[in-house]
Amino acid sequence: MKLKAFHTKGKIEAGCDEAGRGCLAGPVVAAAVILPKGYSNELLNDSKKLTDKKRNELRTIIEKESLSYAVAFIDNNEIDELNILRASFTAMHRALDNLNTTPELILVDGNRFIPYKEIQHECVIKGDGKFMSIAAASILAKTYRDEYMEKIHEEYPEYGWEKNKGYPTKIHRAAIKKLGATPFHRATFKLLPDEQLKMDF
Repeated sequence: MKLKAFHTKGKIEAGCDEAGRGCLAGPVVAAAVILPKGYSNELLNDSKKLTDKKRNELRTIIEKESLSYAVAFIDNNEIDELNILRASFTAMHRALDNLNTTPELILVDGNRFIPYKEIQHECVIKGDGKFMSIAAASILAKTYRDEYMEKIHEEYPEYGWEKNKGYPTKIHRAAIKKLGATPFHRATFKLLPDEQLKMDF
């Protein structure tokens, strides 16, 4: 399915998406992207449907060709304070704060959002597969987060973050069971299916 260039003709639209909501470790990362009017890129798609190589190629293109983009991180400690849903919306708001152009409409991937200032928003289920601006935001959020998880993997290689990116895979959970939680794990998440580990740092 070809992605749509806009939701409402004539409005400056920012697409918003996040990555890392279901992870046990690391930040949740959100991006906001405003594409130029009449923008077209046939390679743009939901980041989950693209290879790592293609995502990284598109990240460079999006950063170069967008009117404005911004990426925001909410770390695991703030996720524990806010809860993951509020943390996701907060990350989106911070990304929107950092755009150098003010949007007139915000397109959000998903079915819920906390209103941002007085700006109209539309929630779009599976929006990263429907609108180019949301797809672009999904690619930035995913690539920035993956890059971060690969970096902290070097500090804690046993957890397999270079591959699982903090999601609850067998290797990740086996390492938690054997070695315990790291300072990057989310204390309010159920790290193991049968128990909640005590965080001792």
